[in-house]
Amino acid sequence: MKHLPMMGLALAAALCAGQGHAEELTGTLKNIKETGAITLGFRDSSIPFSYLDDSQKPIGFAMDICYKIVDAVKKELKLDKLEVKLNPVTSSTRIPLLANGTIDLECGSTTNNAERQKQISFTNTHFLTASRFVSKKSGNINSIDDLKGKSVVSTSGTTNIKQLTEANAARNLGVNIIPAKDHAEAFLMVETDRAVAFVMDDILLASLVAGSKEPDSYVISKDAFSKPEPYGIMLRKDDPAFKKVVDAATAALYTSGEGQKLYDKWFMQKIPPKGLNLNAPISAELKHEFAKPSDSPDPDSYNAM
Repeated sequence: MKHLPMMGLALAAALCAGQGHAEELTGTLKNIKETGAITLGFRDSSIPFSYLDDSQKPIGFAMDICYKIVDAVKKELKLDKLEVKLNPVTSSTRIPLLANGTIDLECGSTTNNAERQKQISFTNTHFLTASRFVSKKSGNINSIDDLKGKSVVSTSGTTNIKQLTEANAARNLGVNIIPAKDHAEAFLMVETDRAVAFVMDDILLASLVAGSKEPDSYVISKDAFSKPEPYGIMLRKDDPAFKKVVDAATAALYTSGEGQKLYDKWFMQKIPPKGLNLNAPISAELKHEFAKPSDSPDPDSYNAM
């Protein structure tokens, strides 16, 4: 009879351990397991990251990355099948819809910065953008210093025209800065030789070149007016278990070499629906980031040297 209390304690301990195991899942993983579904937020026109094809299906570089994450979540939760729900988001709705649980991942071109990290989390960086310039190859303008004394256009009200103005003063370039009302007008000025270069986000310049009459006539500078700005897939804050799975999935993708192949698919080949080729080779900084994945919001941490 003396052993009964001990047996009771052992049984209680076993029950507690069983309950602890059953309650291991928390947050997003728990919700996905219970509902059998995961919801991806997508953009309708963020080419080539997340946009709609001819059949109104969301496609893109970030969407492909998100589907890799879905595969990893399915494997982690040992699910035979996992329903993927798709929910449209905009610049203004993406963070609120993530925070309130409407979407589980935001698959797009959202800049990872310290301010946003106060509200949500990001997984490893999938793209780095920077402010560069596009010019005609025939102009032989290879660096920012080559713009000296020339007419350069940028779009009014953007950070890019501010960066151009600052560089003009700091380097004493004597550039004639022309403000354009929108990106289309600015690119047209280079097209018609009213400006030798157009300063803007490099990926936007790539899409303008791809959609131009003579894409092979233009070149985007290696020199940049800004530090790299990282894009990342967003997920809810304070959900370490889910973030661990997502981070592991993206890190495995980028370090395996598959990340480079995925990049080439969307940035170096013809993409639907119009068959445009952005012809934007991977930067040294992004190649370095893929080799050593990071979710840092600090532009200084993305130096390839």
